[in-house]
Amino acid sequence: MILRKMATAATALALVSAPVAATAAGADQRAAAPATETSEMGGGSPILAVLAAVLVGVGIYIAVDGDDDDPISV
Repeated sequence: MILRKMATAATALALVSAPVAATAAGADQRAAAPATETSEMGGGSPILAVLAAVLVGVGIYIAVDGDDDDPISV
């Protein structure tokens, strides 16, 4: 019983520490590349934001609509 708990703890520790060790090992090898072009994201039209909000609202309305359609045939 104790051996199983120790194995589980060791596995969890290995899963948690592996990314940290990989990050520490590769930290000195990475260098930032200079940005040559500016990003085109974020400069969108406010009309698109309003349209997206309306579409989300319509989708929520359709999803929670309480109209129970009864079947034609019984």
